[in-house]
Amino acid sequence: MPVRPPTKSWSSTLRLPKSSFPPRPQLADQPKYLKRCSNDLYEWQSRERSAQIPFVLHDGPPYANGSLHIGHALNKILKDIICRVKLQQGRRVVYVPGWDCHGLPIEIKALEKQRENAKDGDASLDAIGIRRAARSLATKTVKEQMKGFREWGVMADWDKAWKTMDKTFESKQLGVFQEMVKRGLIFRRYKPVYWSPSSRTALAEAELEYKEDHFSTAAYVRFPMTKVPDAVQSLLPEGETLNAVIWTTTPWTLPANRAIAVHSELEYSVVKHGQYYLLIASTRVAALEKMLCNALGTDAETSDSFEVLSSGILGRDLVGSEYVNVLRGREQEPQPVIHADFVSAESGSGLVHLAPGHGMDDYEVCTRHGIRAVAPVDDLGRFTSAAVPDDPDAFVGKSVLDGGSAEMLDYLGDKVLFSHRYKHKYPYDWRTKLPVIIRATEQWFADVKYVKDDALRNLEDVRFIPHTGQSRLESFVTGRSEWCISRQRAWGVPIPALYNEESVAVLTDESVAHIVSVIEERGIDAWWTDPPDDPAWIVPGLEGTFKRGKDTMDVWFDSGTSWTQTDQQADVYLEGTDQHRGWFQSSLLTYTSASGKQGPPFKTLITHGFTLDQEGKKMSKSIGNTIAPGQIIDGSLLPPVKARKKGGGPVSQSLGPDALRLWVASSDYTRDVVIGQPVLQFNHSALLKYRMTLKMLLGSMHPSARTTPITKLDQIALAQLNAVMKEVESAYDNFEFYRGVNAINKWISTDLSAFYLEAMKDRLYCGDGGGVLDEIFHGLLRMLTPITPNLVEEAWDHRPAWMKAEEQTHPFHRTLDDPVISPEKLTGSETLIADLPLLLSTNAAIKVAQEEARASKKIGSSLESSVVLELPEDGTARQTFERYADELESIFVVSSVELDGSVDGAFKYSAKFDVPGGKATAWVLPPKDNKCPRCWRYIAPAEDELCKRCEEVVQ
Repeated sequence: MPVRPPTKSWSSTLRLPKSSFPPRPQLADQPKYLKRCSNDLYEWQSRERSAQIPFVLHDGPPYANGSLHIGHALNKILKDIICRVKLQQGRRVVYVPGWDCHGLPIEIKALEKQRENAKDGDASLDAIGIRRAARSLATKTVKEQMKGFREWGVMADWDKAWKTMDKTFESKQLGVFQEMVKRGLIFRRYKPVYWSPSSRTALAEAELEYKEDHFSTAAYVRFPMTKVPDAVQSLLPEGETLNAVIWTTTPWTLPANRAIAVHSELEYSVVKHGQYYLLIASTRVAALEKMLCNALGTDAETSDSFEVLSSGILGRDLVGSEYVNVLRGREQEPQPVIHADFVSAESGSGLVHLAPGHGMDDYEVCTRHGIRAVAPVDDLGRFTSAAVPDDPDAFVGKSVLDGGSAEMLDYLGDKVLFSHRYKHKYPYDWRTKLPVIIRATEQWFADVKYVKDDALRNLEDVRFIPHTGQSRLESFVTGRSEWCISRQRAWGVPIPALYNEESVAVLTDESVAHIVSVIEERGIDAWWTDPPDDPAWIVPGLEGTFKRGKDTMDVWFDSGTSWTQTDQQADVYLEGTDQHRGWFQSSLLTYTSASGKQGPPFKTLITHGFTLDQEGKKMSKSIGNTIAPGQIIDGSLLPPVKARKKGGGPVSQSLGPDALRLWVASSDYTRDVVIGQPVLQFNHSALLKYRMTLKMLLGSMHPSARTTPITKLDQIALAQLNAVMKEVESAYDNFEFYRGVNAINKWISTDLSAFYLEAMKDRLYCGDGGGVLDEIFHGLLRMLTPITPNLVEEAWDHRPAWMKAEEQTHPFHRTLDDPVISPEKLTGSETLIADLPLLLSTNAAIKVAQEEARASKKIGSSLESSVVLELPEDGTARQTFERYADELESIFVVSSVELDGSVDGAFKYSAKFDVPGGKATAWVLPPKDNKCPRCWRYIAPAEDELCKRCEEVVQ
């Protein structure tokens, strides 16, 4: 007898999803989840997998001088995702964070704070005062940054975090330096280096930024020649002087001019311009004539002020000529014309002014000719009295960068043929953002030339991601022969050198070993605090009076020796692309020089791009386009959402640290990464989708599902799950996390939500509650574990009571070898997957026809329709549909499906679709039976009566 509806609603008989899992994170619960998925997990794997071969990710130390920014988030979270992937693969992870704590930016910031706190404006500090202030600032910053990293869910051995200012680190760093001294790789030389007047120290190439729109005062200057080949002299009237014409963008370097270079294979011409006879490259005559005539206000084509007397003079015939530099005054000894390979006739005059004290190439070519370098410029970038010996007060104290070139040209008077403003690429100090100069000083260098070939050979077996990183790193190593490692600052590790009264340095294996032993005993600050004449620092047997040097090591040497913190070669180094010329290179060079091991310090080298705003501009505080990581975590960058309940206020958009982590994971980090509201909104929606999917799964999983028969629809869902897990696993293994996230998003939207869960709702709520939600839940957690660990921990905490009673293995502890899907459930899945395109195209056609019916107000729910499939005579499609005959209604979420049935009805709508053998038509018609008041399917025998399935379930 049919069951009659009770007075209450049938909803009490339905298995509607019930879960304590909240649709948004509860802020009060987040700390416990964060602790479990980071600190507790790292400790667990260190203990439980202690026998496993470790996976070592070596930390490129962030700089301890400011607040965390979005670039830090990209870097640290990428590292954490990698570690979690390796943990999932069954490895024991070793990730010990580090910090770079020495160097100028921290020193400057410490001094600024000192000035702010000083009374009566007295902020002067000696070296030890600077070191104490800098150490205090770095210590405070490390604590703040560490707190931020941990709040992002970064899993690491925080208790063992190292800092370059730690005594143990400094000791190992000095050991590397000593090994390089022993191998003869450290030397001192007076030669040009990049010098920052704003920082008052030498800089390495890695500390430079290049500004593309720098303007210099450029000029064509003539130098009177005192000796030229007879054949050339004969071209001039008796008593006339030939003038070598050079072009320079740094006229302030002219006092240091010591030679002029030509190219032996170029042709040169003698031209008469007004009263002067000029020597220039033949290919530059027309350009120079135009410039000089324009300067005089005449037309080059009609002017007779520029006359070519002779062409075809080879540069090799000019080598050996001599000229004078009038700025040298009484010292006007003749200076040589020499050959240089870098001379070109494509710009300038084809003759190059050589100032070996202010140019790297100039220094190299002049040194080969025994020409000494001079640089009459002080630490602040001001001329010294040696600039013009005959007129020592003319320029003394004047800045070479601030008007120095213009004043020098004024002083030269008629020796200047023409000057102009010149826009070009120019190096800047990356910390002070001010221009640098090239200046010869006494500095300490590491000999890169000696180890270069070994270093390049060591890169042959390294995996580079992206692959372009290899050529980039190789180009920096190849283009370097020396590394200036000394800095003229107080905050850093001292270069352990002694100097006698003549400033001759003593640096040997024995002297360094002795000094290091004293540092071990007294502490590194004693290098500055001990009396200058303290004999304890002097190597026994060294005779004479010596003092300790005050130079400190380049911070890239500090961090470049951080490989000493690990016991083995690192599996991965990961940093920004700017570190090819920085930390990657310094690590490679010091490791090759001093480790005593074959190969590089890393097996895989990964680089990420910079963060850009949504307009594609690099983020900068000065521009005001920065985004703080905390703004992504708290959702404050997104528009507020109103509460659903009437009268409710705005709902917090905060989704916790997983919001920040998902942005990182979904970004193609191998290029510059754009971040803005559209990107954040997309990821925010995706994360909410994850939560809602998990909430539905958590509320719908029942232990009874394990005993219900598995349907073809279930098998399709498992096959899709298996495919996406393999795709995600492959993407993660190749460090392509964004590809994994894309696969997860597509699977959730297309395969899971729009297909399987939509088709399963009737069975879940009204039927036997079966299905494969258990496997889907575990599979989804597996894929999300490296990306959104907080969400995974929270979902696991809210799993059903029956699951907790079974004491299942935690998702964080499971490896990829632990199957999510029983192999027998995938039997025959190849056929199902092959059939799936036909089923999906049919479903899409049915939806199109239903939308037309819905627009005409013929149906509302898809269950208010029956479907007839009109198939071609070829029986292939029919055979496929017949295999799913008893599940087609569920798959298409309609009340009935017939093959080639009647298409008569109160309404009918159709859509065509492709099938094997031709075209098919999906007809949407009125339902054939009555609506079941419990499941709402139109399959009941009479109005207000339950369908057969519902009647059995209720009974």
